[in-house]
Amino acid sequence: MPDATGPDQIFQRALANGEILLPKCNDCGAYHFFPRVLCPHCHGAAISWERATGAGSVHTTTIVRRKPERGGDYNVCMVELEEGVRMMSRVEGISPENVVIDMAVTAFVGEAEGAPAVLFKPAEA
Repeated sequence: MPDATGPDQIFQRALANGEILLPKCNDCGAYHFFPRVLCPHCHGAAISWERATGAGSVHTTTIVRRKPERGGDYNVCMVELEEGVRMMSRVEGISPENVVIDMAVTAFVGEAEGAPAVLFKPAEA
């Protein structure tokens, strides 16, 4: 995979390097997520990659209930980034019950199931 150039490989390679890159259409200027070869807005094929600001807000959230011996409860949320794209992820560092809609969050590269992943933490006040 090191030499692969598909959109998912580019995104994953950036995560492995600690960066969150988003695809941006050079034709219409819109960001999109998930990574793909054509812009879902205008169907343009000229895609560049821009570093995400990391700023976002929780759009939806839910709690996944698990027994304590299986790791306990955690949240799953949809976050809308400043760039206008939405990512499914989770907010780390606080109780799942404290994750609320419209909560300001900041993205970071963490780990999920042994692989780099975009995770979020509450934004600094």
